[in-house]
Amino acid sequence: MNKRILLFAAALTASASLFAQSKPVVTLRAGYVSASISGDANTSMQSLLDYTGGAISTTPHKGLFAGAGISIPVATGLTIEPGIGYAQKGYTMKGSLDLKGASFLSPGAKANLTLQYVDLPLLLTGHVKGLEVFGGPQLSYLAAAKFRTTAGALGINVFDKTMDAVDRFNRWDAGLTGGVGYRFANGLSVRGSYEHGLTKMDANRNIAAYNQAFKVGIGMSF
Repeated sequence: MNKRILLFAAALTASASLFAQSKPVVTLRAGYVSASISGDANTSMQSLLDYTGGAISTTPHKGLFAGAGISIPVATGLTIEPGIGYAQKGYTMKGSLDLKGASFLSPGAKANLTLQYVDLPLLLTGHVKGLEVFGGPQLSYLAAAKFRTTAGALGINVFDKTMDAVDRFNRWDAGLTGGVGYRFANGLSVRGSYEHGLTKMDANRNIAAYNQAFKVGIGMSF
């Protein structure tokens, strides 16, 4: 009888330990975004900015992201993670631009498109000790879009205009995201990921231009 009691207690302890390990884990994350537009990016800006075909250079839009996710165990070493987050994306052009009636200011002009998205990823994550490999679909909603053009000389802006451009873009973007990370025993984690939109960005969906972004950040799990 004592052996049975001991075996039952051991089984109960093991079950409790397994249950404790399989509880959902909430993680808060924040970090840096380097975003751009793939495909016909220049055409996607044409309705916002007339530009010459001359010396134009493009650079990624630098921004921030923050959000949270909940990891739900579905098998040993495997979780699904629905999440929600805010991310700054966009695109930057520099060079000889015709700023719609201010072409005399064109040398050294800059056009910066800032897109503010609410991201809703659904990730499948594999865990090998602290290593995490993840990927899945992501639905994003465009909450705001600002288009700023500047031009000047000697560090002084003599032309500076910002316009609301949200109506020029598709509000919804369906895409894919994936990456790798590492979670330490204390709950701190680091992650790097890449995401690519699959939905045409312009409001009429006529231009083959798509969001793309790299994210690097840290997280804390509870």
